[in-house]
Amino acid sequence: MTEQQTQQNWFTLPRILFWILVVLFFSLQLRLWIGDGSLAEVWHLNSAIEQQETENHLLEERNKRLRAEVSNLKEGLDAVEERARTQLGMIKEDETFFLIKEDNTLKPKQP
Repeated sequence: MTEQQTQQNWFTLPRILFWILVVLFFSLQLRLWIGDGSLAEVWHLNSAIEQQETENHLLEERNKRLRAEVSNLKEGLDAVEERARTQLGMIKEDETFFLIKEDNTLKPKQP
């Protein structure tokens, strides 16, 4: 075999197609694992979505409680009175307030 025949045998159509497909396969794999829209990025975005949904759920619950409290304050005087008593220390007219203080000091035991 001559050198020219060896080169002709190497550049056959199946070999060229094989190498083109190999390069195409690896370029697609590279985009799948590393590029924009890769699996790693999708996993990261899914975890961020999950975290945001839990935060939204907590905020929705807080908003429900606040709406209930606002409606209670608008409709009834009982809530206003309770807040005045607990947070501001107010008492009603003709009412006596007793503060009972517990003695938390420990007395030593005598033998």
